[in-house]
Amino acid sequence: MTERRVRVRFAPSPTGPLHIGGVRTALYNYLFARQHGGDLVFRIEDTDSTRFVAGAEDYIIEAFRWLGIQFDEGVSFGGNYGPYRQSERRDIYKKYVQQLLDHDKAYIAFDTPEELEQKRKETDNFQYDNRTRLQMRNSLTLSKDEVDELIADGRQYVVRFKIDPGQDVLVDDMIRGAVHVKSDILDDKVLFKSADQLPTYHLANIVDDHLMEISHVIRGEEWLPSAPLHVLLYQAFGWQDSMPRFAHLPLLLKPDGKGKLSKRDGDRLGFPVFPLDWKDSEGNVSATGYREQGYFPEAVVNFLALLGWNPGGEQELFTLEELVPLFDITKCSKAGAKFAYEKGIWFNHEYMLKKSAEEIARLFEPDCRAHGVQDSLERITQVVAMMKDRVSFVKELWPLCSFFFEAPTVYDEKTVKKRWKEESGAQLTELMAVLEGLDDFSLAHQEEVVHAWIEQQGYKLGNIMNAWRLTLVGEGKGPGMFDISAFLGKEETIARMRRAIAKLGSVG
Repeated sequence: MTERRVRVRFAPSPTGPLHIGGVRTALYNYLFARQHGGDLVFRIEDTDSTRFVAGAEDYIIEAFRWLGIQFDEGVSFGGNYGPYRQSERRDIYKKYVQQLLDHDKAYIAFDTPEELEQKRKETDNFQYDNRTRLQMRNSLTLSKDEVDELIADGRQYVVRFKIDPGQDVLVDDMIRGAVHVKSDILDDKVLFKSADQLPTYHLANIVDDHLMEISHVIRGEEWLPSAPLHVLLYQAFGWQDSMPRFAHLPLLLKPDGKGKLSKRDGDRLGFPVFPLDWKDSEGNVSATGYREQGYFPEAVVNFLALLGWNPGGEQELFTLEELVPLFDITKCSKAGAKFAYEKGIWFNHEYMLKKSAEEIARLFEPDCRAHGVQDSLERITQVVAMMKDRVSFVKELWPLCSFFFEAPTVYDEKTVKKRWKEESGAQLTELMAVLEGLDDFSLAHQEEVVHAWIEQQGYKLGNIMNAWRLTLVGEGKGPGMFDISAFLGKEETIARMRRAIAKLGSVG
């Protein structure tokens, strides 16, 4: 028997921004497909027309483009199994609904929402199933003529799956092993609604997975309760041999407390739960994204890959390509993964360190230009090389190193009180004369000459360097003093010293 080609799918609903948990699901599908030389299909589940949100589909596609997760076929990517948007497959689904009806695997139900609500009030824990279906208005309790007449009159109806009791339903899950469920506890799920002539999630996914030859269904744990129903649907259609293997991923949990990660957690603790900013109908940002918050896509991918799965060993930094051969879906955790967002910041810092100063400088340049910086990209790169190990995000660079491009106009009071001594003005005036006499203002030569001068004068190194830093930076931050002065150059260094001495000379 020929081994099936691995084909997996990611099938989001266009109901708003893509949750970071969905991104992880897509990532695991991507890794699994690439590892087995298979295909990753992008399908849009839009059978619930009442929840459709304009722009959501484009948002999802853009998010994966930014993250570098590439699909092989599907909506906007093409392929031989289309259409890939469920709303464009109405006629396909109707054929399979009719097949279930013809084989007594499903039935038509006319119960109104009001009637169902009344039944729930009358019966505790009411469930539409083998024990209650004969008490309801459906094609099992009505004659064929009555059913035909109701349909002819335009009465709205649904098609429900007829689940027989007494069955042991086996879900073969790659993460959780063999999951056995008794069919007696399952309700007769709605598969099709006449109101919009569209199927529900349950039928559409089974038909699509079968026709698109999906070999493995890797999805979130929240869909595990639906798995027994899907197994029964495959059996009802006689598709047992093409049934995909299931893998239900652990939930992403709140960073603190219990429960599933939500947007509210991100708002409360100050971290994104979506890949990109999401804007409301007025164009205002209603949910922040990882991209706009300054995260590198590689860092987000690396962070998400290790939430619920780990390759073992001490290594934590992996490229997308490195993750492919290491990924093992069977080693995913069964328990939920706590969303330690601080670790995401750590990953971003590590990728900041891995990237070249030139690459970071190109990202930092627009911020510099916005602040009126005229220096060349080469000069900006020199600053980045000195400072990028101190930040986790590019947006943090300007507040930290603006002094390289703008002379201080005020001096931090705490630093002045601590570092500017009574003698600092006179000592810095001497140092200024030493620097003015240098023809070679390179870092190495400055360091040699200044250290010799300090030793010759018997001054304390710390007092001189701290006071000097205050004159050039305006506070007690920055890299080595000779790195700063060498970058600024002789003229700017002396000008800043002269201005600070004039202002601070009497302080001490």
